[in-house]
Amino acid sequence: MENWRLIDLGMAEPYVAQCFYEAVALAIDRGLSPNTIILVQPASPYVCLGYHQILEKEVDVEFCKKQGLPIIRRSQGGGTVYLNNDQVFYQVVASEDSKVIPHRVDELFEKLLQVTVYVYRKLGLEAEFKPLNDVVVNNRKISGNGAGRIGKAIILVGNIILDLDYDLMARVLKIPDEKFRDKMAKSMREWVTSLKRELGYIPSVDEIKKLLVEGYEKILGIKLIPSSPSEDELHIFENEVKPKHMSYEWLHMPELTHRELTIDRAVKIADGVKVIEVVHKAKKLIKVTAEVIGDKIFGYYDYWRLLYGS
Repeated sequence: MENWRLIDLGMAEPYVAQCFYEAVALAIDRGLSPNTIILVQPASPYVCLGYHQILEKEVDVEFCKKQGLPIIRRSQGGGTVYLNNDQVFYQVVASEDSKVIPHRVDELFEKLLQVTVYVYRKLGLEAEFKPLNDVVVNNRKISGNGAGRIGKAIILVGNIILDLDYDLMARVLKIPDEKFRDKMAKSMREWVTSLKRELGYIPSVDEIKKLLVEGYEKILGIKLIPSSPSEDELHIFENEVKPKHMSYEWLHMPELTHRELTIDRAVKIADGVKVIEVVHKAKKLIKVTAEVIGDKIFGYYDYWRLLYGS
């Protein structure tokens, strides 16, 4: 049985909540830290941008500034999300030498998300793992997850969703018009859910953390030992990780703006579900806003602006 470290950061400021696990990953890669699971909640709201996304294309930057919402680009892919203390984050950081961690990303998600399923089922919900990286209840996404590597460190991060503010989730995103925003918020309500929505109440965070610990120990076959961040990790975070994430170059990534985009706007709602907008300019301008599920289009709305008369 492997002994792993458990770090409970409690409520932490956004950069710690979102990025501290990278300091742990760097420390593990350098042989300074053991395999670790971090539990944390953001102490205040922020907007999290996917690694490959163009900031000005995805986020309503002016709205976020007015609301005092930090924008943080993560090191993993995926879409833009609004995050606050209505999520409990779990962050698994382990050496590639661990015997309990798969190296293939599909197997990593399948094994570790059994823990997320375990927590929701213990709370009374019929949760299921949905490949590649979702956990669903009644076919609605109830956990967002991502994975990556830093050197020899394998990373999986995700959340237990306590509650959701669908309107604010849609509001922080850059959208072509209010019709698109309304469609997006409606799609979020249809495809993403929370403990409060499913149970009618929010269980205590202490209970959720206890179940996460139980799940990791049972499913991974490890022993979790409560601990605190090391001096090495704190130094790496303050001098390497946080300065990188706060830099203009990391947040804006100017090189991404040179990409050629064929779809004017696409927002991932859940695995296999997107709301997209496509504009085709011919004699008339044709704009289509659609919900795409797999390779099928559902409930689409289109309208035409006449450029050369009716």
